[in-house]
Amino acid sequence: MLKKLRSLRYEDLDWKMVLFVLVVVSVFIRFPFFFRDYVDRDESTFILMGQSWANGHLPYTQLWDLKPPITFLYFAIIIKLFGKSFFAIRFFGAVMVALTSLFTYGITKKITGKKIALWIAIFCVFFQSLFGSLQGVMSEHICTLFFVAGIYFLIYKRQWQWFLLAGLLFGLSIMSKLNMAYPVLTLGIYFLSEGFAKEKLSKSIGNLFFMGIGIALTVALTALPYYLQDNLNVWWESIFEAPLAYTGGKYHSPVKTLPFVFIVLGLLITGFIYKIIDFKSRESQLLTVVIIGILLSFMQTGKVNGHYLIQLYPFVLIPAGVALGKLPKLKKSYKPLIIALLLLVPMESYLEYVNIVSNKIKKGSFYNGEGIDVPKYIVKNGLDTQNIFFTEYHIGYWVLGEAPPTKAATHPSNITRDELFPDMHNPRRTGIEELKYIMEVIQPKTLVARKGKEIFDKKLEDYNTYIDAYLDKHYKLEATVGRGLIYQRL
Repeated sequence: MLKKLRSLRYEDLDWKMVLFVLVVVSVFIRFPFFFRDYVDRDESTFILMGQSWANGHLPYTQLWDLKPPITFLYFAIIIKLFGKSFFAIRFFGAVMVALTSLFTYGITKKITGKKIALWIAIFCVFFQSLFGSLQGVMSEHICTLFFVAGIYFLIYKRQWQWFLLAGLLFGLSIMSKLNMAYPVLTLGIYFLSEGFAKEKLSKSIGNLFFMGIGIALTVALTALPYYLQDNLNVWWESIFEAPLAYTGGKYHSPVKTLPFVFIVLGLLITGFIYKIIDFKSRESQLLTVVIIGILLSFMQTGKVNGHYLIQLYPFVLIPAGVALGKLPKLKKSYKPLIIALLLLVPMESYLEYVNIVSNKIKKGSFYNGEGIDVPKYIVKNGLDTQNIFFTEYHIGYWVLGEAPPTKAATHPSNITRDELFPDMHNPRRTGIEELKYIMEVIQPKTLVARKGKEIFDKKLEDYNTYIDAYLDKHYKLEATVGRGLIYQRL
């Protein structure tokens, strides 16, 4: 394969070769992070939820988090097949990124040539893997794979059966991250308007009907296990009602997202005005509709976190790449500079390669981070693991084979989200009540916090005042492991 690639022209590329290149690039960039305890706290929560499902507990019954169940299913399947393996979770995450980029390549190839399509796909790997906490496996990685695949089929095929398949994929996407319902809705409006414009309304309605059937079938399948356990209300409240309550919280405002939304839409409009992007093409229209839908979802959520952008990257990279491809060719003298810049892009990966080698030399293991080192210390020194509370590094529950003290503590920040408690089916109704229950009734023998960081968000003064005073009175600092603080109850 490598020999073929060295002598290959862009015109000779086939799907297998492109996939091979994308997998190699994805694994190379993400490999050193296979050994990190966690990259983003959300990923740690997904792992805990997946482990609980692998143990036979449906999501939201034993542990609880805000995401739909397909996100947890990915982790549950990996854990069931490979056991407790950071490597397996992150490796298949890298493959997932490569597959998303492969479908992005396919969409781009419909619009422009293979050369530009390949480079857009490679940059799709970069943008899904670098520049923030994207090296773990996030719900956005999962939902974006399904969504990009669905768009690929809609661009190439127009028969009802392909709309049904696209609907199934969109359903999986929505059941991985609920905000993907917005671009699905804008797509539906687009297909209806297309039917009006081309006087093929009945066909458009028929295709949308089958797409809707596919979405409904996927959603229904996620509800079936809860229905069989007579627990459908848990499914409904956790998947649909809780996210609405979350986005209505006091720290979420659509106004905060407007600068970002205006920048993206401004660049798109500029491209259309100057005819850098061909707005008349169906492919460009579909991409624009999807981008608008995703931006609307960001506005509804009221914030734009770095990992949210994973959903947007494939769809903005395509028009950006097509536009750049229309620029005059670079002089040969600039090519070494461009190559050097490309080699510098994965700087985060190079630094992490150094980190894992350094950790191997110092500690004898490539696996690193307080989420691994703190549990090692706890076990080595015979501290209590069964009654333990991780206010930070909560991947430690998984490493130790333990569960969080309460359902609400699955993700430590959920304790402070009063708006979620009615949909959690949690006995306590407020965050302060939950925290007091954990500290005063469960009374964790071991508590883990992070050095130099408030236990809860700085805005939550009442939570921090309470727990700081309680720790001073009832706990002693047993050890400091890296930035991990290990407290023992007096």
